[in-house]
Amino acid sequence: MSKPTILTSFVLLAAVLLGACAQTKPAAASTRAASAADASAVRAVPRYDAATFFETESVAGAGFSADEERILYSSDRSGVFNVYSQPIAGGEPKALTRSTTNATTLVAPFPEDDRVIVTADVGGNELNHLYVLETDGTLKDVTPGEKLKAVFVKFSKDHGSFFAVTNERDARFFDLYRYSAKGPDYARELVFKNDDNFNISEVSTDGRWVALGKSRNNADSDIFVWDSKTPDAAPRRLTPHEGDALFMTADVTPDNRTLVVLTDEGGEFMRAWSYDLESGERALLVSAPWDVVGVAYSDDGRYRATWINADGRTEVSLVETAGGKPVAMPSVPRGQIRGVTFSRSGKRLAFLADGDTSPGDLHVLDLEKGQSKRLTRTLTPKIEEDALVESEVVRFPSFDGVKVPALLYKPKQASASRKAPAVLLIHGGPGGQTTVGYSSNTQFLVNQGYAILAVNNRGSSGYGKTFFHMDDKKHGDVDLKDCVWARKYLESLDWVDGSRVGIMGGSYGGYMVAAALAFTPEVFDVGIDIFGVTNWLRTLQSIPAWWEQQRQALYAELGDPKTDEEALKAKSPLFHADKIRRPLLVVQGKNDPRVLQVESDEIVAAAKKNGVPVEYLVFDDEGHGFRKKANRITAAEAYRAFLDRYLVGGAARP
Repeated sequence: MSKPTILTSFVLLAAVLLGACAQTKPAAASTRAASAADASAVRAVPRYDAATFFETESVAGAGFSADEERILYSSDRSGVFNVYSQPIAGGEPKALTRSTTNATTLVAPFPEDDRVIVTADVGGNELNHLYVLETDGTLKDVTPGEKLKAVFVKFSKDHGSFFAVTNERDARFFDLYRYSAKGPDYARELVFKNDDNFNISEVSTDGRWVALGKSRNNADSDIFVWDSKTPDAAPRRLTPHEGDALFMTADVTPDNRTLVVLTDEGGEFMRAWSYDLESGERALLVSAPWDVVGVAYSDDGRYRATWINADGRTEVSLVETAGGKPVAMPSVPRGQIRGVTFSRSGKRLAFLADGDTSPGDLHVLDLEKGQSKRLTRTLTPKIEEDALVESEVVRFPSFDGVKVPALLYKPKQASASRKAPAVLLIHGGPGGQTTVGYSSNTQFLVNQGYAILAVNNRGSSGYGKTFFHMDDKKHGDVDLKDCVWARKYLESLDWVDGSRVGIMGGSYGGYMVAAALAFTPEVFDVGIDIFGVTNWLRTLQSIPAWWEQQRQALYAELGDPKTDEEALKAKSPLFHADKIRRPLLVVQGKNDPRVLQVESDEIVAAAKKNGVPVEYLVFDDEGHGFRKKANRITAAEAYRAFLDRYLVGGAARP
């Protein structure tokens, strides 16, 4: 599977030329016509640099202003994420924050005035604080202190207070506080002191009920409820069950009587159940042949939204809760619907929709009139949407016959006579999933002529719990074999250059890159490791303190560093880096709290000892993921240049 040498390529080229000369004239004419058609196709597909792709605006979150005349959201249009206000009637958005350094994103608008709660960390260190953006534009830190992380929960039903959790008392555990919504001090009181490693997942808007998650491992969890009317009583287990089953909260109904719970108990996929908070009695609410991934109610209780992960594409349904009557949703691109938010009056619904060729745009649906409006157009006008590529959902057999799902992107220039080099793209996690939707990085590389196969190898979420657990404690083995067989699948496509296939990914995907180059050194031609784990022993020993609640789930999936030291070393590429023989690009954020920079430093140093080409790019102002637009452009151009240099190696891309 290695790339042909220059001599081999010359011989192959000579054979092709001699073969063409031996054809009859009609065949030669046909060949020339095909070549001309290919050349025409290449000219018809404009190529754009990374800077152009990242001129496309990224938007996230959505919330209605108190008067419901504006939508608030987060955007990187300035190059750094800030909060903006967009009139529903139309017009230009107004910047509410103007950070030039740290990403500042929307949490929630105040229900009765123009104040806004926002959040920011420092350089991607994930130690987020909560701030109130006052009406005069000043920011008030309501979670001051060092080395703490804070997360907003919700406003109370009467709007006089809001709930938030912080780990300021003990870095491992999050406590629940109730804040006064009145400034300037935003006085607070401790509601629930968390000494038992719970995950505070939901609070009723009257403040009575607190839902608490508790994980035993990555296959089994429970939900407990604490009643503030009996504060000295221990939390009550709401989800007693036998065997392994995952339980997680989705929402509390507006009457504060029922908790909506998602669980895979009794089946392969997550279903939604309603639990009476007083009695614990439950009833099935929503079932589907895929995972139900979210349920949310309007504040007045009139509507219920449900979204389902259907083979990597989000399907959203809306019903009137009284009789279950469906409410028509507007037509949106094939892809994701995110940030579903009801206005407080229940008259409007805001959401973000994106597809492979359509970046996330903000939409508003008038629920009374049944009319929808698109408020943003984030794709830069410099890019023709026709030049972008829709993915195809494919499945290929792996080494043991398991069918592995993937998204395949075919460059518009590619054909049987103009074969494209290819790159496997591996998602983060473990347990993540690549889904349909817009990615500037993916579209940029496909536009440059690279085929992309985004592999949802075993262990990925979204395909049932059996598939999800197939790689438990087998990382760097069965999941890597799926990637090896992904290359075999690519080689079977007549428009793919099977002699030029690389692998790239971030976080767990970066681990898969390093594992591929270390454990299967002759399979892939190049690797791009983006803040990937290279030493599982150290990573599991140094996980952030605020991940304490997930620790046992991580150990169940990967191994316990106290008892599985040798197994963790065996699956860690750093201890096998002497086997790396193919070019490697490593990209890292200096402030990454999840995968420490030392992980990348050491794999780079070890690979260089082998005499292979190694390139290394570190961003001093980023963490686990790159938020600043300038850095994302630099990274994308580094990926392209590396692939051009070492995967194509001077050969023409289609």
